[in-house]
Amino acid sequence: MKIKRNIPLIDQHDKNGFYGGKFGGNYVAETLKKPIDDLNKLFEKYRYDKKFLKERDFLYEDYVGKPTRLIKLRNLTDHLGGAQIYAKMVSDANGGAHKIYNAITHAMLCKRANKKYICTDTGAGYNGKMFSMVAKKFGLGCKIFMGTKDIKRQKPNCDAMKKNGAEIVPVDTGSKTLVDAVSECIRYWVSNCDKVHMGIGSLVGPNVFVKICGWSTTQISRELKIQLKDEFGDVPKRLKLINCVGGGSSAYGFWSEFIDYKKKDVELIGVEAGGRSKSKLHAAPLSKNSKIGVLHGAAAYCVQNSDGQINETESISSGLDYPSVSPIHCFLKDSGRARYTYATDEEALKAFELVTKLEEISPSLEPAHAFAEAIKIAPKFNSSTTLIVNSCGDSLKDRDIIKKHLGSYSR
Repeated sequence: MKIKRNIPLIDQHDKNGFYGGKFGGNYVAETLKKPIDDLNKLFEKYRYDKKFLKERDFLYEDYVGKPTRLIKLRNLTDHLGGAQIYAKMVSDANGGAHKIYNAITHAMLCKRANKKYICTDTGAGYNGKMFSMVAKKFGLGCKIFMGTKDIKRQKPNCDAMKKNGAEIVPVDTGSKTLVDAVSECIRYWVSNCDKVHMGIGSLVGPNVFVKICGWSTTQISRELKIQLKDEFGDVPKRLKLINCVGGGSSAYGFWSEFIDYKKKDVELIGVEAGGRSKSKLHAAPLSKNSKIGVLHGAAAYCVQNSDGQINETESISSGLDYPSVSPIHCFLKDSGRARYTYATDEEALKAFELVTKLEEISPSLEPAHAFAEAIKIAPKFNSSTTLIVNSCGDSLKDRDIIKKHLGSYSR
């Protein structure tokens, strides 16, 4: 499978929404076909509209705060030796994570569809928090579906959602995590799509949701490309862009502008959630060679049991605790353009501990997985290699988990 140059990867699908002929698609009930078709027409109408783009860019600058910083982690670089290590501080964005970009696009589309309510899913709580923020800003009612397990472990973001006036719908089925929250959100939308707009919180689901999310988070790499030219004079060779991967929205946004570059010049490295080192459960379908399955309307690599049923997953990170992954990342893996690996819970915690000890940043447990890979590989290179980690979320939401495992929490 080959990636076409000079065409956004989100648009490199066939007429049925498949990337590389086998990933993605629209595996949905008949009742969802018209709402999805209507949403696709709405998005295609406005994604090139000058007024829409002007409003989006204003919100990214005035409300989100752009650009988020690119900083050199000098102490971590000196401690490890080898490659130069940088962080793209997407956690600087209003609300503390990359989810704000997708939330803004969906709120803008919701208004243009003349709907007054918006719904979404959340795992780590950041997507729910961002949707609650923009719903409040745009004057929209907001309903957020969240697994009861995640409600317990992500209290700070739940408090923020409630403060913004959103309704949290507890999901107590299945694993009580993100996968079940997405399922319940879609079921709700089926029955209420005439008056409610739905946004899926990551780069997953039927094709239109993959495209809207990817189109939104590309802002990250647009900024990074400019920052690299300011820092180095041009995009440096021997560059490695490291990102955590759950559904894959922040990774696609971080990589989008660099996918056309040769792999030897810009390597894309995705880090999944390996779960506890002593457990067989994980959320790493790409790096642990899972088979293709269908989940939430799209074909992708999925964690499955011997009967082909979606299997239970495990991760200390709520945002990565998902049994499938974006069809975009499946395509990038099979094309050979990106490399995927995983970090265990223990490795992510150790990475968090080291990074926060040496640097004045505090990544959430999702990007802590990416930092674990950077820490592992940096000593293997010399200073002519540059590693950049997308620090896509702030650790505030994980304060209770960090206290439990490390004994203390500070920012």
